[in-house]
Amino acid sequence: MRIMVIAGEASGDLHGAGVVRELKRRDSDCDIYGIGGDKMQAAGMELIYHVRELSVMGFWEIVQHLPLLHSVERTLTVLLKARKPDVLLLVDYPGFNLRFAHVARTLGINIVYYISPQVWAWNPGRARKMKGLVDKMLVVFPFEVDFYKTQGIDVEFVGHPLLEVLNEPQDRQAFCKRYGFEDNKPIVGLFPGSRQQEIERIFPAMLGAARILQAQRGAQVAVGVSSLFDFDFIKSFIRDDFSVQLIQHSTYDVMKNSDIALVTSGTATLETAYYQTPMIVVYKTSWLTYLLARSLIRIKHIGLVNIVAGKQLVPELLQRRVNPQQLADEALRLLCDDGLRRQMSNNLSIIREKLGSSGASVRVAETILSFA
Repeated sequence: MRIMVIAGEASGDLHGAGVVRELKRRDSDCDIYGIGGDKMQAAGMELIYHVRELSVMGFWEIVQHLPLLHSVERTLTVLLKARKPDVLLLVDYPGFNLRFAHVARTLGINIVYYISPQVWAWNPGRARKMKGLVDKMLVVFPFEVDFYKTQGIDVEFVGHPLLEVLNEPQDRQAFCKRYGFEDNKPIVGLFPGSRQQEIERIFPAMLGAARILQAQRGAQVAVGVSSLFDFDFIKSFIRDDFSVQLIQHSTYDVMKNSDIALVTSGTATLETAYYQTPMIVVYKTSWLTYLLARSLIRIKHIGLVNIVAGKQLVPELLQRRVNPQQLADEALRLLCDDGLRRQMSNNLSIIREKLGSSGASVRVAETILSFA
């Protein structure tokens, strides 16, 4: 059995790894290859390209990477013909995956899409074009089912794969002892993202805000560093004028034990919400990309935590508001008001309910096997 998988981002690598493990558990000789990351490779997948080569977001950023993306597409097309897979599994990454699905369809390959393109947010009309292109759409949010059904697309809610990887973190005392924090002082968690362009645009503002919080409230600062980055790259943003603890491979410990968190918009907002940690969602991109997005997006919020809840549970700061002073002002509002933090934390409990039950990878693997 041959399965090609395309997961172009860190979150896709995380969630795709569970599917690869489950397929290998059922058939150790299963040939799985494509685009993924370290976690998918460790689970038994042959990497043709690594996610770090392709993880870009934004109109202008994608334009700059078009030669590489076209080269990748040509290579994968050759592989489709030479090592014709029984199933093509597409994981999120819609800009590339929806184009490549057209290529696979012309070759008569079964296509399963896992973690749906968020066309309900920015281009509902595009869903109609997906009918007949995808054999099965596997979604991770309940509200997506009705959306795709109205478009005539075979869809199933499999639950969110985060439930398979969100572990029980260290308690506060053990966390503080491990990283040298004082239990009686507030801890501010910074989660600047998993793409280099996010780090470059957002992380300096987060650090500037943390510097203010440390000066005014004695805040201790912990940075959840993506496993995709070299530690020295992240350290290059840190100056010696205040104390920052960089923490890699223990992201959930940081999320759980932070009093508040500044989180770059993406899957990390759901992870932080799972631990009911009060947060501020942050995002900044190029102005061209932002203006185009504003003209296309059809929903009120950009943070997944607010989208999934169907209402604003946490504040969102975008573009020019992503500066040290405004981030610090919003964070101080939370740090100085215990009641507000408790209320936000209680409200975030709805996210666990919305993510369904554990076992998404098993359900995805069973669907793939039914087509293979």
